[in-house]
Amino acid sequence: MTPGLHSFLPRPRPRPRLPRAPAWRVLLLAAALVVAHGGHAAPAPVDDSLEARLAACTTCHGREGRAAPDGYHPRIAGKPAQYLFHQLLNFRDGRRHYGPMVALLEPLPDAYLREIAGHFAALELPYPPPPRVDVPPALLERGRRLALEGEATRQLPACAACHGAALTGMLPATPGLLGLPRDYVAAQLGAWRAGQRRAHAPDCMAEIVRRLGPGDVAAVSAWLAAQPVPQPVRIEAPTAAFRAPLRCGAAEQGR
Repeated sequence: MTPGLHSFLPRPRPRPRLPRAPAWRVLLLAAALVVAHGGHAAPAPVDDSLEARLAACTTCHGREGRAAPDGYHPRIAGKPAQYLFHQLLNFRDGRRHYGPMVALLEPLPDAYLREIAGHFAALELPYPPPPRVDVPPALLERGRRLALEGEATRQLPACAACHGAALTGMLPATPGLLGLPRDYVAAQLGAWRAGQRRAHAPDCMAEIVRRLGPGDVAAVSAWLAAQPVPQPVRIEAPTAAFRAPLRCGAAEQGR
């Protein structure tokens, strides 16, 4: 049998496979091409709005500053602007101690801190209903008395004497106490007792916390956390006859 013509043609040799370039070489080549063409690659647009820059805040403090579900990052939306400004200063200047906050705020000037405080203070957002607090009724009643009546025998003023009759805050620099996680309120009172949180002198909160007895922190934090927030929220403006039960440096700085 005569072989066909194709039998005499040389067979094509298989092409050798090139080794796959590592990813870093591909990226380096792409960068070199951009430079060779004058570096005219269009940069990605950057959102430089204040809301975009404050994403670092809402990452921990929840969407729009409404509070995080972990119980330790409080609501900052709707707080008095002067109060928020003071807290930013306190973290930056060493009166409050929390590493991530200090790192974020350390390089920022006062004017920028005021802008941040004003942004969050202007947010009027609804509060969620309070969570169920599973504590004995006697403990809740003790917390209610401390919050609304105080205790004259220990020279303990009521929380409402400074934080407003509805406990929603008082202008210019006293925050509301409702709508905060129970663990957060207890942790902040503990921080004042331990000297880890301070305010402008005279530090009235530090003085009050020193007068609290065993169980008072648990009682008042549980009762506050169990209360619904009045809607709409109104931050109280002090009348001409208002007299604070103690001198408070933070309030005086806000005047």
